[in-house]
Amino acid sequence: MHGEAPFSLGLPPSKPGTCSERSLMTDFNPESLASIGPKEFAQLVKTTPDSRIAEVMAGEARTKILDEVFNRMPALFRGDKAGNTSAVIHWIITGGAGGTSDAYETVIENGACTVTNQPVRDPKLAMTMDPVTFLKVVTGAGNPMMMFMTGKIKAKGDLGLAANVAKLFDIPKA
Repeated sequence: MHGEAPFSLGLPPSKPGTCSERSLMTDFNPESLASIGPKEFAQLVKTTPDSRIAEVMAGEARTKILDEVFNRMPALFRGDKAGNTSAVIHWIITGGAGGTSDAYETVIENGACTVTNQPVRDPKLAMTMDPVTFLKVVTGAGNPMMMFMTGKIKAKGDLGLAANVAKLFDIPKA
């Protein structure tokens, strides 16, 4: 990929006269991610080859990208769909530098959602997946049930919650 920015995903440049946000989609980095909306990010994930996403998510931008995605969860949470759901969910994202994993905790209670990258509570559900699978799940670019059935998502705990967790969020569609 000659002549592209370090985190470029090789997407075509935006058309003249289109929203300037579109041009930011060519860079898969924390700065541009923070400036694009969930729908644009979903389109970015959908149109980027898995190998390129894996490459970027194995690099130095990984933590900032994961933090940005998780920090958006409370805003995308659908309290109206949660009802009296009370759950602690641990997300374990594999594929970090040197084979490390990153863990995040989503707490759903009292009609609200909070997120931390310092899990402390016992989870009702723990899901482990690679970063490409994770980004596909949170952007609606992949079928979580099929990913679970094919072993791309490993779930431990409340499998009923695992089957319904996506319904608790307004997942953008690309």
